[in-house]
Amino acid sequence: MPPTRVAIVGCGRISDLHEMGYRGQEDARIVAVCDTKRKRAQARAETWGIAPDQVYTDYQKLLADREIDLVELLVPHHLHADMTVAACEAGKHVSVQKPMALSAAEADRMIAAADRAGVVLRVYENFVFYPPHVRARQMIAAGEIGEPQMIRMHVNTGTQDADGRHPKAWKVPLSAWVWRFDEKRCGGGPLVFDHGYHLFSLAHYLMGDVARVYAWIDRSPVVPTKYLDAPATIMFQFEAPRRYGVLDFAHTPDMQIESLYYADDDRVEVIGDRGILFINRCTARTVNLPELMMFRDGETTAIPVERVEWHDSFIDCTHHLIDVLRDGGQPVLDGATGKAVLQFTLAAVISAREGREVRPGEVG
Repeated sequence: MPPTRVAIVGCGRISDLHEMGYRGQEDARIVAVCDTKRKRAQARAETWGIAPDQVYTDYQKLLADREIDLVELLVPHHLHADMTVAACEAGKHVSVQKPMALSAAEADRMIAAADRAGVVLRVYENFVFYPPHVRARQMIAAGEIGEPQMIRMHVNTGTQDADGRHPKAWKVPLSAWVWRFDEKRCGGGPLVFDHGYHLFSLAHYLMGDVARVYAWIDRSPVVPTKYLDAPATIMFQFEAPRRYGVLDFAHTPDMQIESLYYADDDRVEVIGDRGILFINRCTARTVNLPELMMFRDGETTAIPVERVEWHDSFIDCTHHLIDVLRDGGQPVLDGATGKAVLQFTLAAVISAREGREVRPGEVG
């Protein structure tokens, strides 16, 4: 079987992490790039060894290229639905960045287009491939902490070390955030809707479908007239009996956080009737504890996990899709699952806006 030929569409900073998953792979390789900024696309092409004639600024021309099998869409959220549908109609498999779309109706369009064309559609969600999260799910399934009753997830923002100890850490200019403050393009707030999709995906991955949601979302000023959607607290009940969750966000720009990437503190606890799992690291390192720990039978033990950098989750997420395209089967976040997570996310936004409980399955 010939290798899957991939086009990266959107050559911003995050594309470097997507590229890592294709390095050295025999079953898939990047053959083209596309970005509205030609210089940015050319720079990625040169770095990744892509021929100059495979650099595109016009997405429709890229879709006309019969030598491309899969497009990875790393573009602003409001473009996801139309660009996915166009790629499906051109016979391309699609890996679209989270959040999947701006509405459940858009997600339905994307799913229907993929079904008609007989191509694979998956949502690129790396948090469910972060090795400590994967190991935690295995332990839950094996009954290591008994029946899970509660998941608690925490996010707070920060800044890189002031003393320059982490020169590779990403510095995020305000210009990179501009479209995320525009609800018509972003679909919701930068924390709860955008970054939050990672955590809503993770809650679904670890605990199952969600029945109802109630949320409070405040605002924190960043610059005049621009606000982040935090602090926030979101409560939810899962479809499984006696199973609940809480997700909170805090905007703490003066907190120094060690990270090679975004300075975000993401931590998780899963409480079962026999024990507790603690996941102490993801994008960044904050608390000085092992990445994964378990409390059971009166003792707390570290659970060894070999790969714990954030980029490992991108590598494994990409490898998973390569395996699906080669061997068949469904991606972890296929269209239907991606839609369910989107409805979960939107339910929180609607709940906070309208001051009521929202059932994700009823979100359109």
